[in-house]
Amino acid sequence: MDKEMYSVQIGEEIKRYERGTTYERIAQEYQKDYPYDIVLVFVNGRLQELYKTLNSDAVISFVTTADNIGHKTYKRSMSLMLVKAVYDVANHEAIDKVRIHYAVSKGYYCTIEGDIELNEEFLDKVEARMYEMVEMNMPIQKRSIHTDDAVALFRQHGMRDKERLFEYRRVSKVNIYSMNEFEDYYYGYMVPSAGYLKYFKLYLYDEGFVIQMPVEEAPDIVPPFEPQNKLFQVLKESTKWGDIQGIETVGALNDKITKSDVREVVLVQEAMQEKKIAEIASEIAGRPEIKFVLIAGPSSSGKTTFSHRLSIQLRANGLVPHPIAVDNYFVERENNPKDADGNYDFECLEAVDVELFNRQLRQLTEGKEVIIPNFNFVTGHKEYTNKPKKLGANDVLVIEGIHCLNPKLTEQLADENKYKIYISGLTQLNIDEHNRIPTTDGRLIRRIVRDARTRGSSARRTISMWPSVRRGEEQNIFPFQEEADVMFNSALIYELAVLKPYVEALLFGIEKDCVEYIEAKRLLKFLDYFVGIGSEYVPTNSLLREFIGGGCFNL
Repeated sequence: MDKEMYSVQIGEEIKRYERGTTYERIAQEYQKDYPYDIVLVFVNGRLQELYKTLNSDAVISFVTTADNIGHKTYKRSMSLMLVKAVYDVANHEAIDKVRIHYAVSKGYYCTIEGDIELNEEFLDKVEARMYEMVEMNMPIQKRSIHTDDAVALFRQHGMRDKERLFEYRRVSKVNIYSMNEFEDYYYGYMVPSAGYLKYFKLYLYDEGFVIQMPVEEAPDIVPPFEPQNKLFQVLKESTKWGDIQGIETVGALNDKITKSDVREVVLVQEAMQEKKIAEIASEIAGRPEIKFVLIAGPSSSGKTTFSHRLSIQLRANGLVPHPIAVDNYFVERENNPKDADGNYDFECLEAVDVELFNRQLRQLTEGKEVIIPNFNFVTGHKEYTNKPKKLGANDVLVIEGIHCLNPKLTEQLADENKYKIYISGLTQLNIDEHNRIPTTDGRLIRRIVRDARTRGSSARRTISMWPSVRRGEEQNIFPFQEEADVMFNSALIYELAVLKPYVEALLFGIEKDCVEYIEAKRLLKFLDYFVGIGSEYVPTNSLLREFIGGGCFNL
């Protein structure tokens, strides 16, 4: 009997392969043409894992660890191997839970709950076991089971977070990944075996450890571990807040929404944020030498609402705040630098008239009057139509801009006059104990909702711009976050349940043949874990109102 053969187009080349050939085998044939490991494939425009097999004529393109989707797949698969290694090294009965919390340095911060002494000796054994699995090229297998069976399976394994999560799953099937006898659930695709997971390093840190992994731009290099202690403490504090309320994961949040009083969850979270803002204002008021409050943070952090709420608290402390946007100090359009593509680069520091900014702020501290410019984004020039400003004894400037933590922006101002605040939506909620919610996902969802409401932008456009936005943050914001005097987490533990009804319709509007469809599909699957709640529970002064509208501030 003749073997059934199919035509496969890869680039300009067309080859024939037998029915049932795995995509991994085809990828291995072409791996020599790629500098980094191929971990997924697009087959006729659909993303597929490498264990899948050919069953029709196909157009194939490869995804490597240097691609965003491939990089996420690498880190997700590494999480599975890490958790298995911990269970292999430790006595299963001694472990209550392995938690993968949040990003630290270029890796994930993890803790182990149970009767385990976490020290260098234990961590060395875990790392050695992981390398052993890599050397063995241990397969990562996938099977699909009924959701009810998944709930029973994770109850049997003592994985209460996953059991609770799937009680709210509307789909009938769940994909389970396994390495030998160890079974787990992960949100997203995996590599086919441990042999792909060669690059990592474990470090003891705080009460747990960090698994350090390569970045997307250098997929075969493990960068040195560089703790960001201020950021870590904010993340740790936020996790503690969630734990105190009994909301560590999405399943626990869903329980609160369906079986408790969701209004109390909302009000407690809002009260916690207001308490933190009040503490920051009180510290500023206690230092009369502070004249410049500098606020920076990545896109969709809620900087504008935060500055309004901080200003109210400053007034409650007897100060007179004056808002200033660094964007009003842009250089004249004809002098604005351009990027490699010949487009104006509005995010680089050179796009700001740093000399004028420093001169005017210095004059204000000297008791002089200055006219703060307004930048006309239509003409591309500064206009001086404001009334002259002069600082009184209790006056303070609240300055917002992406470069506010960069020392070069305020290099001519005395450090004693500055108070720097870093704000970001640092998601403390995870899907379950092994599946984290990236902070960038929360901010992207916020931005999709806000852009649609305030600019009429489609979700497709916002998603297409997001990589450029992220590159700007990596260059201009994140390197300076540890310069901050204080960090503020603007994420609300309940917010994704509120944002879900707003963003789902926008994501469903992205057509399947669009490049952005893959990301939209991923976000929709992610949002499916949440039980939605109405916006009527959200106070009018909430940071979330900056994105969904209906707030009390004139933004």
